[in-house]
Amino acid sequence: MVIVPLNSYLSTVSSENTVLLFTIIGLLGLCVGSFLNVVIHRTPLMMFAEWRRECSQLLSDQADIPAEYTTPIQAIVVQDNAISLSVPRSRCPSCGHQIRWFENIPVISWLLLRGKCASCQQAISVRYPLVEIVTALLSILVIYQFGVTLQGISALILVWTLIALTGIDFDTQLLPDRFTFPLAGLGLAVNSQSWFVTPTESIWGLLLGFLSLWVVVKVFYLITKKQGMGAGDFKLLAVLGAWLGPMMLPLIILLSSFIGAIIGIILMRRYGESRPFAFGPYIAIAGIVALLAGPDIVNWYLNIYV
Repeated sequence: MVIVPLNSYLSTVSSENTVLLFTIIGLLGLCVGSFLNVVIHRTPLMMFAEWRRECSQLLSDQADIPAEYTTPIQAIVVQDNAISLSVPRSRCPSCGHQIRWFENIPVISWLLLRGKCASCQQAISVRYPLVEIVTALLSILVIYQFGVTLQGISALILVWTLIALTGIDFDTQLLPDRFTFPLAGLGLAVNSQSWFVTPTESIWGLLLGFLSLWVVVKVFYLITKKQGMGAGDFKLLAVLGAWLGPMMLPLIILLSSFIGAIIGIILMRRYGESRPFAFGPYIAIAGIVALLAGPDIVNWYLNIYV
């Protein structure tokens, strides 16, 4: 029996029918995008539920807080409905209509329903099909760039997670550790094989990615006594440093600042200054750009001055 390395086998299969390959990757991306919509919506709810249970337990363990205060809180928290990525089944938030399988087909169902709930006709956000389409397009670009290889598969995992983090941070200004920590570890693991950068570059990328924003925020706090940025942004930049190395960090910071400034101005004109500003989505977007075209952008920039 001849054992063919997985990378070689997948690369051979992908070269036989490019159109079929990208069609399959696009359909996979649509399905993953549909799942990411669930992740974006439910992860903060799961986190809030956990925090309520932990806070209730912490208060009940404090000897100086009478039970007459903590017992009612525990009684309320115990009644919280269980929530996970699979439970309960998806429902319309307006009327409680349970979403049937044929109402949950990526993009198609939204178009057939004309962007409205089948029961109460309440509008369904355009963000749901948008996330699905963006995930499909980026999945195709990743496979086009890296091929159906272990490097390409790992890049898909990175991009899909960055999409989820973008949606969560935009909604709640949270970048969950449950995503950033494993993603940083995975970046170090894949680069132990030098798939994107060398192991040494991966380690330094993680350290410098975290410290580059951490130092800026600490200096800003010393001067203004205000917290200018959440710690999640440090961790996300550390993740990208672990995956792409320290040489991509200046590009990511520059791109994220540029994109954030433009979108921030647009949001400010629409919602006013009261809307919280999340910087994580723009770091994630810049990271995807750096993954797909970072070396080309850097070379183009350097050639301007040659």
